[in-house]
Order: sequence, then structure tokens, then C-alpha cells
Amino acid sequence: MDSNVPAATQNMGFWDAIKRCFMLYATFTGRASMTEYWWFFLAFFILNFIPFVGILAVVPFLAVSWRRMHDTGKSGAYWLINLIPLVGWIIWIIWAVKPSEPHTNQYGEVPDNNINAY
Repeated sequence: MDSNVPAATQNMGFWDAIKRCFMLYATFTGRASMTEYWWFFLAFFILNFIPFVGILAVVPFLAVSWRRMHDTGKSGAYWLINLIPLVGWIIWIIWAVKPSEPHTNQYGEVPDNNINAY
């Protein structure tokens, strides 16, 4: 990452997102940036093709999903909308691609995309 660019504006890479999500394995508090969420979503999707390995990433995936909702200003409990087939998934995707709130909200400060922040 470029050290001349403020950490909050740097983009998190694939491996950085995986590392952070496993570091915050079961942390359901705080916020997760859109970049962090979608990179880990891709990793989770890939891991599910390997028998019995995808199960290891279920808790980190739920945690990062919960934190993603916090980043958009919603309660993490909105994740439960995924339990409604098709319609719930469509609504979830719309919420998950929503930009981060640019300021501190009730769930914490704006996420720092610099992996070294943790």
C-alpha cells in the first residue's frame, strides 16, 4: 500500500481482507468496509468448494457480514433477512453494496482499510 495515501482511503487487498476477517474471527462489534466484506465473500465462496473447509469460515463470514451492516448504519441483525429465500438475498445484496457511512456512527468509527491498524 502507498504510505503517502491516508489509510482510510487505501483499498484493502484480497489477502489483507482474509487476514483481518480471521483476526476478528468472532467480532460482531465495529464496522467492516465494503472492500473487506466483498473480498472475504469471494474467499468464503471459493472455500465452500473444498469439502469440510468452508465450514471453518462460517463464523468469520457471519461476523464480517454483521459488521458490514454496522458500516451502513444498520443493526447487524438485518443479516437474518437472508433467511427469506430469493427476496431476502436480493435485499441483502442491495444493502451490502451500499457505501459506508462517511462518519462515525453508533457502531464505531469509519473502518480503516489498512490491515496494520489491527
